[in-house]
Amino acid sequence: MSGQTSALMNTYARLPVAFERGAGAWLWDVHGTRYLDALSGIAVCGLGHAHPEVAQAIADQAATLVHTSNLYQVPLQARLADRLSALSGLQQAFFCNSGAEANEAAIKLARKYGHSRGIDVPTVVVADGSFHGRTLATLTATGNRKVQAGFEPLVQGFTRVPYNDLDALQRVAERRRDVVALLLEPLLGEGGIRLPSPDYLAGARAVCDQHGWLLMLDEIQTGVGRSGHWFASQHHGVTPDVMTLAKGLANGLPIGACLAGGRALDILGAGNHGSTFGGNPLACRAALATLDIIEREGYVERAGRLGGQLLSALNERLSGCAGVVDIRGQGLLIGIELDRPCTELVERALERRLLINVTADRVVRLLPPLVMSDDEAGLLLDTLCPLIVEFCDHA
Repeated sequence: MSGQTSALMNTYARLPVAFERGAGAWLWDVHGTRYLDALSGIAVCGLGHAHPEVAQAIADQAATLVHTSNLYQVPLQARLADRLSALSGLQQAFFCNSGAEANEAAIKLARKYGHSRGIDVPTVVVADGSFHGRTLATLTATGNRKVQAGFEPLVQGFTRVPYNDLDALQRVAERRRDVVALLLEPLLGEGGIRLPSPDYLAGARAVCDQHGWLLMLDEIQTGVGRSGHWFASQHHGVTPDVMTLAKGLANGLPIGACLAGGRALDILGAGNHGSTFGGNPLACRAALATLDIIEREGYVERAGRLGGQLLSALNERLSGCAGVVDIRGQGLLIGIELDRPCTELVERALERRLLINVTADRVVRLLPPLVMSDDEAGLLLDTLCPLIVEFCDHA
């Protein structure tokens, strides 16, 4: 199977498998072979595949009303905004269709904030190793040269610092008067599941407050319960001025959100930004159902517990493997760093009917669904750990 047809742009290096149905943590390919999904569609399907309650909500809404546009009131959108406000402590929400769009909204908000302060070229501080999307502004903000290569000229208005380096952040603050915001991931996802030091986000919040910057946190991969809190920033007791969400928000339906509070409140007004599809009734109904289930079933706490169990077991089982440099994570965001490139492990795991990912060239990334059972987690460990040991011993 090539995974590519003549009519598709060749923008993905697709694996040689096609899935036709799913249930919970499992996917079945077109030949009926079953795979354990430890990636959740890249942190999207937190409630697993074909969750019956989400499916019913989607079906009911599709049979009622899918789209009207934002020319009119959208009551489900208002309900979802209220729900996210209660969970995050941020008072306003703008809805779009993806994480990149949510970050675009945040960048526009920061620029308008800067212009309101008389800054001609408002600048956003971003971090090395980050990933914020593939639109021109968000790939410029992304701290990965591979994402940017071939798309120059990049967008002006960004300056970069090392991640998890408060001294570097303070130096920028001391020498630059055009900075208006700091855009960070609470932990680096695509950058290799790299956690900041315990004082980093609080220190970043203090720098922003000292200099009147917006603190903007990209919770697209980390949000909606995956980290063991609703939002990863809550592990640090930090509330940003802007938070962006997407991936896990509607369990597979495209939706993104840019939340604003604090000094970012009321910056964007009518006509400043928009989206034809953003926050339509179908996506909002799916998101509300997703949030209801996560809350009712205690899946936020479950993510924290299961993630801790997986980390402990991985450390125990891989302790004698010399090729393993580090095992780290927060909730169900787990990275196993090896001492060599290991992208071939993705296909090796696929052969053993396990779906994983490798990011930052050397980090096996696990993003299992929040609904994964203890038995399924045991199967994940029983499949992955021998695979890594074998790879390290023979690579």
